[in-house]
Amino acid sequence: MFDFDEVDEHNPDVESQENIYVDEIRHLDKLYDVTKASNALDRLPPATLAAIEKLGADLAVARLRRGESQRTWAKRMGVSTPTLQRLEAGDPGVSLGILATALFLINRDGQLARLAAPEVDQGAIELSVQEAQELGKRRAQASAEARLKRS
Repeated sequence: MFDFDEVDEHNPDVESQENIYVDEIRHLDKLYDVTKASNALDRLPPATLAAIEKLGADLAVARLRRGESQRTWAKRMGVSTPTLQRLEAGDPGVSLGILATALFLINRDGQLARLAAPEVDQGAIELSVQEAQELGKRRAQASAEARLKRS
């Protein structure tokens, strides 16, 4: 393996040393993913997990109704068969991009844009209403105080 400490940038032969480094990278046999598993998945509420599992099952039904095998469907999605199996089993660790691809194949990806759209975000709408009510109260109070000062 190439050692970074061996490169002497003051050496006139540094370009050949860099070429050795590039060749070393090209000959790596394996690349290991050492990312930490997110513990956010461990914190999903049971109802959310159930919804993800139902979505996976519904995607499997949609595939079967189209007469597609897992192997063919996975190939169309650009994923491995085990990844498709995880998606259809409702594994919450499957990426959003893979889910979006599956939705695209059944012509349902257009719904993604509305899932968290501000106009359907009930929590934010309720906050906006509360803020508007509080603003209204403050304005009414300020108007009442202004009238009292004039009298």
